[in-house]
Amino acid sequence: MTLDKVVGSAGEAVADIPSGSSLAVGGFGLCGIPMVLIQALLDAGVDDLKVVSNNCGVDDWGLGVLLANRRISKMTSSYVGENKEFERQFLTGELELELTPQGTLAEKLRAGGSGIAAFFTQTGVGTQVAEGGLPRRYNPDGTISVASPVKPVQTFTVRGEDREFVLEEAITTDFALVHALRGDRHGNLVFDKSARNFSPLAAMSGRVCIAQVEELVEPGTIDPDHVHVPGVFVDRVVVVGPDIEKRIERRTVREEN
Repeated sequence: MTLDKVVGSAGEAVADIPSGSSLAVGGFGLCGIPMVLIQALLDAGVDDLKVVSNNCGVDDWGLGVLLANRRISKMTSSYVGENKEFERQFLTGELELELTPQGTLAEKLRAGGSGIAAFFTQTGVGTQVAEGGLPRRYNPDGTISVASPVKPVQTFTVRGEDREFVLEEAITTDFALVHALRGDRHGNLVFDKSARNFSPLAAMSGRVCIAQVEELVEPGTIDPDHVHVPGVFVDRVVVVGPDIEKRIERRTVREEN
């Protein structure tokens, strides 16, 4: 692996992602979405993608553009949100959805990137998350085609109290796509404010991580204490510049007095 990980274009960066791949995609809502890489993936024509991300964008932005063009066969996420096409495809049986509690999803990605196979959590104990039967895919007639499995539950003593915990398996993916505010040629990344949500975890979980960055700096420029994802997790860096479009999911303003 070369230390200079910069590639010339987003198309070049995603060129070896084949149909059927699994992807971890950073971002939170519409914040920190690697839109340039997503568009390049759309242009490449790959399909049957299994995507892990907090949500699936909106109907015409983010992962929503891949979904609208039938490029995604399965989503693992914690929030359906306001994407009507996401809802429609799931309810009509066109899309498989593994709905996962948000904190559990974050930890599954972090564990995968850290080499941890599974972990126990209290989240979901006593619900279908642990007991199984949560719909993952529907038949066209509305009956359940694929349901979530029963997960192991074990009792541990915590602070002198016996509590039940459910076993959750870690997530690793073939590729990861993330957007960063700044990166250097060695792949060290810095994220901006809430755009940091999920992105470092997604970057860690992908066997090949591709990062689009607004600003490219030379190695040594970034204070090591400010690095959010070290370059050891990053394989390719694409410079997209600071003027890319950034959307706001919902804008709320105060009425004038």
